Amino acid sequence: MAMLEVKDLEVHYGVIRAIKGISFEVNEGEVISLIGANGAGKTTTLHAVSGLLSKSAGSVTFMGKDITNLAAHKMVSLGMAHVPEGRRVFSELTVLENLKLGAYTRSDKKELEDTLNMVYKRFPRLMERRNQIAGTLSGGEQQMLAMGRALMSHPKLILMDEPSMGLSPIFVEEIFSIIRDISAEGTTVLLVEQNAKKALSIADRAYVLETGNITLSGDASSLLNDESVKKAYLGE
Repeated sequence: MAMLEVKDLEVHYGVIRAIKGISFEVNEGEVISLIGANGAGKTTTLHAVSGLLSKSAGSVTFMGKDITNLAAHKMVSLGMAHVPEGRRVFSELTVLENLKLGAYTRSDKKELEDTLNMVYKRFPRLMERRNQIAGTLSGGEQQMLAMGRALMSHPKLILMDEPSMGLSPIFVEEIFSIIRDISAEGTTVLLVEQNAKKALSIADRAYVLETGNITLSGDASSLLNDESVKKAYLGE
């Protein structure tokens, strides 16, 4: 059984059918990438999965539980965390306060401290800047904070939306290296990323989304070598 199973998902914005009955699954331990052009429906799909948007049709199952109509704030305690597009850190709070908010569903103080130390080990910059106001961090540091905040909930599945957006090439390399490490340590990842080459280089499998439809899917390595994918998304 898949960890996450999306079946015949539809999402409407008013009369506009943004997501047109897509189905996909994410197995435990995988890195799955959704790639596609701007406006293809990638972010909408993540928002629908994590409960931030209502579904018009279809179902979403997580760890064997139907979460189709579950409120977004209840997803975290089930083991799903969402790193939104644009970071969305609490800009007037410190780094440490942001991280602690990521663990709001957890009550064991010892466990929380252990997780905080794990996050600091994964993101040494956050340790260095733990008392700094989040809004004063660079874009790359804010992305690390958003990822660290999600990890504080100890998720089984982490949804990442455009983690490399607006970052310098050095930070892009660092962020993708961290995603690889997070996966290696046992967290399943569903990744939305416009940098298709980078996304496919770390994914196990991928789905290509075009105007609300999945038009192609398969092993990431196969899609990297697919001529239509190369032409449309890899600039080759």
